Amino acid sequence: MQRTGCLQDNMNKQILLGAEAVAQAALDAGISGVYAYPGTPSTEIAQFIQQSAQARESGVHSKWCVNEKTAYEAALGISYAGKRALVSMKHVGLNVAADPFMNSAITGVHGGLVLVVADDPSMHSSQNEQDSRFYGKFAMIPVLEPSTQQESYEIVRYAFDLSEEVKLPVMVRIPTRLSHSRSVVETGEALPQRQLAPTQERNRWILLPVNARKGYTRLLEMQSQLITRSEFSRFNREIPGSGDKGVIAFGIAYNYVMEVNRAYSLDLPVLKLSHYPLPERKISEFTGKYSEILIAEEGYPLYEELLKGFFGNRKFRGRLDGALPRTGELSPTILAAAMGVELGDARSIPGIVEPRPPMLCQGCSHRDLFDAILQALAPYPERHLFGDIGCYTLGALSPYNAISSCVDMGASITMAKGAADAGLFPAVAVIGDSTFTHSGITGLLDAVNDQSALTVIISDNGTTAMTGGQESSGYGKYGAICRGIGVEESHIREIVPLKRNFEENVKVLKEEFEYAGVSVIISRRECVQTAVKSRKHE
Repeated sequence: MQRTGCLQDNMNKQILLGAEAVAQAALDAGISGVYAYPGTPSTEIAQFIQQSAQARESGVHSKWCVNEKTAYEAALGISYAGKRALVSMKHVGLNVAADPFMNSAITGVHGGLVLVVADDPSMHSSQNEQDSRFYGKFAMIPVLEPSTQQESYEIVRYAFDLSEEVKLPVMVRIPTRLSHSRSVVETGEALPQRQLAPTQERNRWILLPVNARKGYTRLLEMQSQLITRSEFSRFNREIPGSGDKGVIAFGIAYNYVMEVNRAYSLDLPVLKLSHYPLPERKISEFTGKYSEILIAEEGYPLYEELLKGFFGNRKFRGRLDGALPRTGELSPTILAAAMGVELGDARSIPGIVEPRPPMLCQGCSHRDLFDAILQALAPYPERHLFGDIGCYTLGALSPYNAISSCVDMGASITMAKGAADAGLFPAVAVIGDSTFTHSGITGLLDAVNDQSALTVIISDNGTTAMTGGQESSGYGKYGAICRGIGVEESHIREIVPLKRNFEENVKVLKEEFEYAGVSVIISRRECVQTAVKSRKHE
């Protein structure tokens, strides 16, 4: 693989996760800040920078944000000021950040702005398999998709230069397998941070219709230049082979394809693509040489659909015709079958291996909270508890079977409000501390404004536990926040979820369930994992 000039000197090797390679690349590219909300499989990007001596010495901003929207907007502010910023999130987080993200393609950027989105095919820790490349294509910005940890490093460094050259945000997409696997990465010389130099093109940043129309026209006019860059990108290249069948491999799928090629001595020609928009000429030249093309892309058949066209094209095979499975991650085994390898019987899992469903930790505060909630709800003929995203979502499983819904961040409060508006009583929502500040506050404000008959239980364990114990944005301020948006003081209650407090906690819960207005119960007890870590560090 060709290297940028900055990587040719002062090389050193580190064993890094893909997420860590991204983070190190951003530091070496001279960022002034990383903005993020923790979400698997992206958490380690910001976490690595937070723990980096290099980041501390250079004063890189690395505090967690309240949500992905605020993260993206803050990164955009860094760019406005002429400095470089990294913003990272998981795929569903981009839904939250979609408003500023889409509009930033029209404003453009000043200092380099790179968005790294970690997708989660097979839903290892997510609600869906959403493919973020759709957002990149939708926004009409450059998208880069590395295949290895080394390429993750090189691509992120390149992405900052590209962003400043074309004056657009650049998206880098990494899947779970790349983010959470390690490899040796050669790093290059670190660049200094940019000097403060705010943009002088203010009209670009003021999206009044007259300016927005100009920005959109400018974005459309950029597309031919972006395609040309992908045509000549070192991250898009052909690996020659023999026979009349070829493979177009996108991102990490290239790794799997080459593994199969080597393992079974197939020698199939491969077109590796990691820089979008699609290089039309390069693809046309490659596909014209072969009678059949397998399209290997991790995630949705985004480019397979584009290449096949509406009515289909039998030359192209992939997820749409069953050559590859429509859901889940790719693997060398899956690709081997699609590439014509006769596979024997697959190894079966030994019978002694039992599936182990996820469960709340022993000593978890959520356990005692759910015990109390279930007891308090017992007198009601129908029990409905609207849940949210976090460790406490496991309350939906045995032995509690407590939670009735879990849709997206903050939906517990707004769904409970809607159910209350429909006449459901009691309408009860349970939400974690970090999720409350992420997306729950606005729903609670709606409930206050409508004086809905709603009880919100904030399970405050003092941390963002599900993603590894990051600091929670509203720690110690939840009562004040609720008072500030209008919840009556007398109906903001605190409980400590411990077995010795069980009867008192049930009493408080029952009282607030019966209140015909908005009430908030803050269940406060430190996460058992955080407590253990704290004692180890004492």
